[in-house]
Amino acid sequence: MVPVLGVIVGSVRAGRIGPTVAQWFVRHAEADGTFDVRVLDLADVVLPLDLSGGDGPDAVAAWAGECDAFVLVTPEYNHGYPASLKLALDSVKHEWRGKPVGFVSYGGMAGGVRAVEQLRQVVAELHMVSVRDAVSFGRVKRAFEVDGTTRDEVAPDAADRMVGQLAAWVRRV
Repeated sequence: MVPVLGVIVGSVRAGRIGPTVAQWFVRHAEADGTFDVRVLDLADVVLPLDLSGGDGPDAVAAWAGECDAFVLVTPEYNHGYPASLKLALDSVKHEWRGKPVGFVSYGGMAGGVRAVEQLRQVVAELHMVSVRDAVSFGRVKRAFEVDGTTRDEVAPDAADRMVGQLAAWVRRV
């Protein structure tokens, strides 16, 4: 049985580049062949504003429950990650536990690395295992061609290492 990799597009802003970044990663991960890759774009999900009702929205919980590993695709907003991503993570509890997670970040000069450092703390509290290697796109608006390919020469290698680490953790669980 092929393990399932869930890719979450964390930004919900109008005019966002997140789907372009996510689709680049999805194509890369699918070409590797290790995982069956599924995408959850938070712009397409109704997230709860009140987290007192239990394990959260059925759509996120059901989707997360089908996945063996995750990749969070996140921009960096004001040195942090989007509220939509935090809400999605907080709205589901048990489906995240014990599962590995990687990060694809993007932004200006820092490439989203500050957002990822904060997310590593959050996912640890959710009992997830964050893998060491990540993909980051600095100056993201210059990093992609119109067809969704990237000019970034480091990203494919980083993505390969991250997918390999996720696969190794899935085999351990």
